[in-house]
Amino acid sequence: MSAKQSEPADAGKITDSTLHRMQERVGIEVPEPRRYHNDVVTQDGSRHFCWGYGDDNPLYCDANYAKDSRWGGLITAPGFTYTMGENDVPPLPPELKKKLKGDPLSGLGAYQAEMTFEWWKPLKEEDRCYLRKALVGTRLTEGRFGGKSIHEVRGIFQRNQDGEPVAARRGLFIANERSQDKGDQKQEKKKKIMSLPEPYSDEELAEIDACYEAENDIRRGASPRYWEDVTVGETLPKMVKGPLKLTDLILWHMGWGLQISPPGAFKLTHDVRKKIPSLFPKDHLGVPDTVQRCHWQEDWAKELGFPGPYDYGGQREVWLTHLMTNWMGDDGWLWKFSVQHRKFNFLGDTSWLHGEVTDKQERDGRFEVHLDVWCVNRAGEKSSLGNAVILLPSKEHGEVLLPQPPADNLTDLIQFEVAKYNQEHA
Repeated sequence: MSAKQSEPADAGKITDSTLHRMQERVGIEVPEPRRYHNDVVTQDGSRHFCWGYGDDNPLYCDANYAKDSRWGGLITAPGFTYTMGENDVPPLPPELKKKLKGDPLSGLGAYQAEMTFEWWKPLKEEDRCYLRKALVGTRLTEGRFGGKSIHEVRGIFQRNQDGEPVAARRGLFIANERSQDKGDQKQEKKKKIMSLPEPYSDEELAEIDACYEAENDIRRGASPRYWEDVTVGETLPKMVKGPLKLTDLILWHMGWGLQISPPGAFKLTHDVRKKIPSLFPKDHLGVPDTVQRCHWQEDWAKELGFPGPYDYGGQREVWLTHLMTNWMGDDGWLWKFSVQHRKFNFLGDTSWLHGEVTDKQERDGRFEVHLDVWCVNRAGEKSSLGNAVILLPSKEHGEVLLPQPPADNLTDLIQFEVAKYNQEHA
């Protein structure tokens, strides 16, 4: 292997074969080669995850507190499923391995645009979590800033050690062609919608601090929020996350893991780089380093066309779940949550979290509350927009009845989602 890797001639482009190669992969269960941040649910792992996004809810952090809850012990926060997933896929036959060989999107920048979650069952201490993942659907579109884009929906489906499905997430990722005209009007438009924050005034920081001071008071906790007491149109007490600092990003990774990059340093990184050198472009010293460093390293973010480092979509997702779990209380259950990310959130920005009840329904013995939730950045723009379904206890009918997944095993769940995608995009 030479010291310098040469790129294929079509790297960074969407050719006639790109979509076909992607479509061949739809529905194929892909073995997970990497080890996730947590193999087993522990109080420490759960607490570190929550602290990494600013949540100290004792239901997720303190087993002594949680043993008196309706769950009988500590459960993990909804987003904790991001950190778990042992491979559940058997070795693939040669014909399927051939379809998965190579990366059709090599050289393209892929950005998360939307994530949809469902949670069916809590993860408790000592639980393990196994996953199957697959490309659920893909299609060709026009890029926002010119060129072509590939939309791909990636699905991850998880079960516990007893074979029971616990959660699923389906992410829409957009892979764009590299711009061939960096000086055109579209590039200027791109620069205008992505700017770094200005310094904060003492008044702004005082407003943020006041919101943090009120956070424990608005957490519902052990006092049940009953479905009958919820009114359509009522708003959730606002919360804040920010100003986003590099320190916050480090703490986030301590609980979340690294996800994309190898979960280890030095030789462990070296071992992964031997297999996937494209994940480690050279830095300004000529040293290979993770492509993921655009989230914390300014020069690499600028090299990719951004004014500076930026957050992860996953952060805003768990921020919004924090807003909702604080509101619903220990006895509620966050069932469904879908969120779209509309604006980049650069280091230094502040996100204000908002929510509103849009509907309430009784269906199949479950008492649903429907919400719209959103993040507002410092400029007053909605950076992420979401909606959710929460199940609440009923004064008349008792505690929450947990939802049922649409299939009782992960393979059938994947095929259900593929069929749903095909129907939606027929």
